[in-house]
This record gives sequence, C-alpha cells and structure tokens, in this order.
Amino acid sequence: MTAETTPGDAEHPSIAYFRSELTRLGGTGRIVVLPDSVHTAALAAQSLGCEVGAIANSLLFAATTDAGTTEPVLVLTSGAHRVDVDLVAATIGVRSLKRARPDFVKATTGQVIGGVSPIAHPAPIPTYLDRSLARYDLLWAAAGHPAAVFSTDYPELRALTGATELDAN
Repeated sequence: MTAETTPGDAEHPSIAYFRSELTRLGGTGRIVVLPDSVHTAALAAQSLGCEVGAIANSLLFAATTDAGTTEPVLVLTSGAHRVDVDLVAATIGVRSLKRARPDFVKATTGQVIGGVSPIAHPAPIPTYLDRSLARYDLLWAAAGHPAAVFSTDYPELRALTGATELDAN
C-alpha cells in the first residue's frame, strides 16, 4: 500500500526540499511515500508493482581524475543491472570510478544512501543517464529519503538533471 503525499502533509524535511526542487525544475511526477524504506530497487519495485528495471537508481561514485583528484559523479541507471564502472570511467574520461562511501554520499548529495534522488543536491553534480532506462514508459526514482519515490519518464528525467546519456553496462 502506498500513501501519496500532498504539499500540506507533514513530511520529512528532505522530502519537502525535494518537492520544492522538483516543482522549481518543472517536474510533473508525483511523490509517493511508501510504508517502509525502499533502499533497494527490488524493494521499491515490489512496493510500487512495477518491473525492477523501471527503478532509476541514483548511484554516486567517487571518480579519480587524470589529475589525481576525487570528484563526485552521479549515474542514473536501471535497477535491473549493475553499472560497469570500467566502461563508464572510460566513457566519461576519468581514471577510475568507485562506489562512494556513505559519508561522501551524504556530504555531496545531502541525502543518505537508499534515498539519493537525481536532483535536489546542495551543488551541481556531473550526472549521467543510462540509456537502458528509455525502454520504460514510467520510471520511479528516489525522492530524497529512503521511503520516498517520484514518478517520471526518461525525457523528463534527462531534462530535470541535465544528464549526459551513456550506456552504463
């Protein structure tokens, strides 16, 4: 069972902030707060009654640049598969990609693992959108909290994030 929130509902501050950013960016999707945390694509898909591939995971990576610095990179990919970090690193021109540690995720996105949304971060993050998500008419992505998701579609997600399209696996 899901509970759709409306702007008047009492909601977690991270969801409220996400809502304001979604509105500011012209997003049209609805935000749904599920009864339990949906910190994996499989749990989210089960709760929403959709295919796991229609879950747009927001995965933060620590990219090592050719200059040896570490920079955040956000990859939006289908919940049905894993990111090929070597392929993505070569595609975006960095030395390596590693899954970000929880403290790096929180500091970079302002959100916790399992609730990282594709938008509403304290500062812009280079974002890449896996083309495999385009096969789904309706996508669901985290809305800034582990129990919150929002609906969107591929063109809107690309527009909201300004993401560069790529093949992530």
